[in-house]
Amino acid sequence: MLTQDVTDELNRVFEQLAAQGKEPTLALVKARMSTSVPMPALIAAIKSWKSSNKVPKIEVAAETTTTELERIEKLEQQINQLQQRIAALEAKQ
Repeated sequence: MLTQDVTDELNRVFEQLAAQGKEPTLALVKARMSTSVPMPALIAAIKSWKSSNKVPKIEVAAETTTTELERIEKLEQQINQLQQRIAALEAKQ
């Protein structure tokens, strides 16, 4: 599985909040992240930041991007496979 390191983005968010004089909270951090990060990872990062001003390395599953054409081709393949299965089932009867 491909992963994406979000540590730098978390650091930037924490530094922005500190510059604004705000304490990082789950809601503030989550709202400012462009990448979706699981809550347990965010909680661990916030705790680490509050205790030592450091963010542990956090990686999340990378989002795979498929083009519309790739999605259509995949769906067409699935339809063809289902049609073949239906035809085989009808032939048995």
